[in-house]
Amino acid sequence: MTVIDISSLETTLSSDQCIKCNICTASCPVAAVTDKFPGPKAVGPQMQRLRQPSAPSYDKSVDFCNGCGVCSLVCPHGVQIAEMNAVARAVQMDRDGVPLRNKMLGRPEPLGKIGTLTAPFSNLPLALPPLRWAMEKTIGIHRKAPFPSFTGKRFRKWFKSHAPENLIGRRKVVYFHGCSTNYYEPRVGKAVVKVLEHFGCKVSIAEQNCCGLPMQSNGEFDAARELAKSNIAKLMPYIRENYVIVGSSTSCTLALKHDYQNILGLQGRDVEMIAKNTFDIFEFLDDLFTEQTLNPQFRRIKDAVFYHPPCQQRSHFMGQPATKILRRIPGLSFEVSTADCCGVAGTYGLKAEKYQISRDIGETLFAQIDRHSPSRVLCDSETCRWWIEGHTDVESIHPIELIADALPR
Repeated sequence: MTVIDISSLETTLSSDQCIKCNICTASCPVAAVTDKFPGPKAVGPQMQRLRQPSAPSYDKSVDFCNGCGVCSLVCPHGVQIAEMNAVARAVQMDRDGVPLRNKMLGRPEPLGKIGTLTAPFSNLPLALPPLRWAMEKTIGIHRKAPFPSFTGKRFRKWFKSHAPENLIGRRKVVYFHGCSTNYYEPRVGKAVVKVLEHFGCKVSIAEQNCCGLPMQSNGEFDAARELAKSNIAKLMPYIRENYVIVGSSTSCTLALKHDYQNILGLQGRDVEMIAKNTFDIFEFLDDLFTEQTLNPQFRRIKDAVFYHPPCQQRSHFMGQPATKILRRIPGLSFEVSTADCCGVAGTYGLKAEKYQISRDIGETLFAQIDRHSPSRVLCDSETCRWWIEGHTDVESIHPIELIADALPR
């Protein structure tokens, strides 16, 4: 057993500012649907005062925190409750051991490499009910949990053969595509490249690995830190050449901007430079249109869609830049979700003991989608898209795909 060093986080994860107002618990989507989780305050700042590194872990309920981050957002005193809970879970896992299931779900990159290499045959096991039932009984992955399909061609392979539209762009962008785009949804990466190049950006792809968030969420902080350090080393040469990092997975970009420092505890100028120069795709486009006084023209798209901004996007503190750009498309009608969370929270909802909790959290969103009857649901997070599509039977896409479709032909 290794001892997780959280000394670098002591100042940011202090519970001293908590006044026990319960705003975090009142806003928590998990506490609203199950008694298994007493709320962010109880397992966060309140329990933090009692935790001792050498004591046995008795607050098992912290594992039912889904990491949505709402508690940290609503705290009037700025207590980083979600971050505190993430560290507490890691300490618990370090003491008690990380389940095999968590290790599998925390490693999308090796799974993606194997699955893509053997596609479409690698998609068959997840489509067979008897095998899904066996997975639930043996390793604890719920038999109804939606999973994406592996593609036969990785996004990075496509990019190598791609003829760039701009070799000397107004802005130099290094695209952090993440695991989902590379192995499951290359179409999202193609849309990102198309849009960025259309608006005059030079797009490059750095060597990169998983952002580390799946490992972090499943309690493997040491392994997540190694992935984080690797990404920092691979991205910094681009930062030194005045590139900015742009990502289409709002959870990946949040890891680069926030989690590496505030949860994993990495420090130094390089970590700060990565955080400062990382942008979500719509955050970047909104800034680009404003800074360079661009007046983007889009073709008319007669469609009615529904947009759900995911939890982790709110933690970027950038508002909803996607809605600002979607409104520029003539003929497009769209409704914006008022639901706090879709429920899945990355890999949380895939676990047998948490599937129904996630399903119950998502009911508000699913009801809104049913009421509006959109042709498609737009969402910036890949796991949210898969969860929404699996529970509504409505196609769910990244909003950048709609922007790419709306570009003049």
